Amino acid sequence: MADAAERRDRLAAARLYLVIDAAAAPSVVPAALEGGVDLVQLRDKHASDDEIVHVGGELLALCEQHDALFLVNDRPDLAGACGAHGVHVGQDDEPVDAVREIVGEQTLIGLSTHSREQVDAAGRSACDYFAVGPVYETPTKAGRPAVGTELVSYAAAHAGKPWFAIGGIEAGNAGAVVGAGAERLVVVRAIRDAADPAAAAAELRSFVDASERVVGQAQ
Repeated sequence: MADAAERRDRLAAARLYLVIDAAAAPSVVPAALEGGVDLVQLRDKHASDDEIVHVGGELLALCEQHDALFLVNDRPDLAGACGAHGVHVGQDDEPVDAVREIVGEQTLIGLSTHSREQVDAAGRSACDYFAVGPVYETPTKAGRPAVGTELVSYAAAHAGKPWFAIGGIEAGNAGAVVGAGAERLVVVRAIRDAADPAAAAAELRSFVDASERVVGQAQ
């Protein structure tokens, strides 16, 4: 099991993040990890606690085999119960400081942000990373307006910790998101619903890997 320092090293190196529900996870995650996903979040509003813990344990084992990270959405208690590397919370969930008291220093905490003010606050908070979005409208977050690539550019200019762009990202628009300054992407449907999840992950990974090469050449 990765210790705190190793978890944060993996986070710093992570580039492609998959959010998946319990039902789809067994058929999608193994291929997605082979294709280049290096962070998996189990997010399922309808699964029982027992199902989350059961599936979470299986995903944790898969992620460990690939030196990837595994997180649980919203529930610090369930993240702890299945031994997850971290937990991701939204703006309407428990505050990051309260979550940190629950999970301790070893567990990673991610936070969703939707505005410049929230990006700035995330940078000052105890979260280990934050997500910026939804960049594009997505049925995964129905009713939440898209923030566009402007907020991606703002985060790129102001973030002092790892962050990911999220929301409606797929191969057809990933280049624009990376071009706006994102070095890390979160996807749901683009991998989950793909006929070949491994190939879909590899294609998305190529965008952020290319961005990393460009940054390295510029330094």
